[in-house]
Amino acid sequence: MPNRERMTPVDTAWLRMNRPNNPMMIVGVMKLEGPVDTAKIEALISERLLRHSRFRQFVDRTAIGWFWTDDPHFELGRHVRRVRLPAPGGKAELETFVAELASQPLDPNRPLWQFHLVEDYEGGIAVVSRIHHAIADGIALVRVMMSIMDEANAAHGLEEILDGGEGGVDAGLGLGSLVGSLSSAVGQSMRMYGSMLRLATNPLQMFDYARTASGFASEFAWLLFMPTDTKTRLKGTPSGNKRVAWGEPIPLSEVKAVGHALGCSVNDVVLCAVAGALRGYLASKGDAVDGVDIRALVPVNLRPADEPPTLGNRFGIVGVLLPVGIAHPLERLYEVRRRMEELKSSYEPPATLMLIASMGLGPKLLQDQLFDLLTSRSTAVMTNVPGPQRPLHIGGCRVRDVISWVPQSCDLGLGLSILSFDGTVQFGVTTDAALVPDPDEIVKRFLSEFEAMLYSVLLDAKSHPAQPQLESDSAAKAASSRSISSEAAHALASE
Repeated sequence: MPNRERMTPVDTAWLRMNRPNNPMMIVGVMKLEGPVDTAKIEALISERLLRHSRFRQFVDRTAIGWFWTDDPHFELGRHVRRVRLPAPGGKAELETFVAELASQPLDPNRPLWQFHLVEDYEGGIAVVSRIHHAIADGIALVRVMMSIMDEANAAHGLEEILDGGEGGVDAGLGLGSLVGSLSSAVGQSMRMYGSMLRLATNPLQMFDYARTASGFASEFAWLLFMPTDTKTRLKGTPSGNKRVAWGEPIPLSEVKAVGHALGCSVNDVVLCAVAGALRGYLASKGDAVDGVDIRALVPVNLRPADEPPTLGNRFGIVGVLLPVGIAHPLERLYEVRRRMEELKSSYEPPATLMLIASMGLGPKLLQDQLFDLLTSRSTAVMTNVPGPQRPLHIGGCRVRDVISWVPQSCDLGLGLSILSFDGTVQFGVTTDAALVPDPDEIVKRFLSEFEAMLYSVLLDAKSHPAQPQLESDSAAKAASSRSISSEAAHALASE
């Protein structure tokens, strides 16, 4: 008899969120340096990935619920494929290929994942992955992808990879401070989550659950009645025709140096650059930008630090209002910092986790209506995932670059991805062609907005005497090593 496991309410909710114009897949690209033995890489990825039973299971919908069930007809060839890009086979062709895959749903009758090995890409290969969100969230999938690495299969193992490098996994993009400040809320959320699972089989638990949930009443009310963000060309009904783009990685040391010099977190610096990139894009289309606020839904990991690693989805969502309407990069940065400080006392992430779990227990029609209501007040989904800060290899080939994109729920058509890996920060964008046909225009502005902050440190270093001189010197050194772009110059001149 095939192995079968009941799907959790949260995973069920994400599975049922599929829509023709927004498949619920996490899409990633991992580039390997050459020379590459593609057959060896294919065999290693397959062997190491299939250690996780979920990748051999399909979703079986029965009269008593949804189950992960072993696929009796599993064929690896359906899930791992080799491809070649059309000439000249460069970045533009890879972006087009990834966009086409992001627009296509996975086969619902098979395990919900697929890898494409793009041969002869920049002297190596590019591994394009598609994994349904019901299998796992971004934090869990980082562990899955790291388990494929040679280092995870050597003596030091997976934990050393995830803890290795400068500052460890949290050296990435700094929502760890937000999660830390929510520790009591996270604990209560997990207790509530357990109550809901018991409620599914024991309705008498309703009274205990109601008492526990009472502390979250105001947060639920805010989620249901929060005001919408500014209406821009970035909002609308997506067509299902995706576009993707990514830029050159930025050294994490430079981002950290700017943050320290200006008294802000790494996360503040990156969010400020994102807001500036969106402002520049809208302005380039002739749109009014002053006073514009764009809400991005940001997943926040709610797994307890001491919990054993598992697949599945255990995250809440926080709505971050990006101050796109502020022109000067430093003024925008300090406003981002102020807003992020306010979020540290919010119960929004655990409240959204409970809301998603409730949706998974209820009828799909109600789930669709609630998610439509929530996403209508927002413009984008933005992920902020910290990866290992050390070199990694597959089959002896060095992993040169990693980027991934979260799916957009309901009618959201803009996805913003920030991922740190091996001492760099990578920014990527996925859009719907009906709303933003040229996401590369947003990506290139991200770098110029970061440069504007970098040069502000160089020009105004003496105005920050309270900051450690070493950090200011590091930022100034980084700034002096770059040639300022015209876009960065314009951002500085717009004060």
